[in-house]
Amino acid sequence: MENPEGAGKGKAGRVLAYGVHVLTALGAALGLLALQAIFVGDLAQAFAWLGVALIVDALDGPLARRFAVKERARRYDGAQLDLVVDFVTYVFVPAAMLLRPEVMTQPYGLIAGLIVTLTSALYFADTGMKTDDWWFRGFPAVWNIAVFYIVAFAPPDWLALVVILIATALMFLPVVFVHPVRVRRWRGLTLAMLVLWAAAAAATIWHGMRPDAWSKAGLALAACYFVGLGLARARVPRG
Repeated sequence: MENPEGAGKGKAGRVLAYGVHVLTALGAALGLLALQAIFVGDLAQAFAWLGVALIVDALDGPLARRFAVKERARRYDGAQLDLVVDFVTYVFVPAAMLLRPEVMTQPYGLIAGLIVTLTSALYFADTGMKTDDWWFRGFPAVWNIAVFYIVAFAPPDWLALVVILIATALMFLPVVFVHPVRVRRWRGLTLAMLVLWAAAAAATIWHGMRPDAWSKAGLALAACYFVGLGLARARVPRG
């Protein structure tokens, strides 16, 4: 039904609805800007563009529901558009970053990039990607985040490859990961932890991907929380 109050009516409402599709598609352009930054070796700038793409991705869903995009802008499938853009910014651009010698030397980077793109293409086509209560089944292929940690913490190549292999395996195992915006359970704490992560990530980018001790601590704490939350969901009965 087309009835969100204050969301615009008639032609104005259709313009706003199609505008949401344009906002979603903007993520692909931001991915290209991130890729260009990778080409010139400016990884901090690349992650800054990917960060803007994350913000766009967080906003377009609520806006799509607000402006009834499914009813008012039917020409384009918002869900498919979102998947296309997410594959660019979550998978393809981070995989390209693994080819940079300062991130992973060869052949480690090429092997890791091939694994990431191949397995993530399968994951994005998984019809059971999400549970009924909006948790992700398996590691949700957020390689923009995983590669961010690899660049920020600079582990040895072999360890970075092991981390990527473990994350890849988790995409297809019966584990769950939280959607930090849509999952209602523990939402307050999750959003607070998301703010902590965003602050630590922004500081890391500001310092040229060379985080100080406080930023590293914030990133590590957030990672432990988001990974551990899936285990907590399995152990704590739903209330």
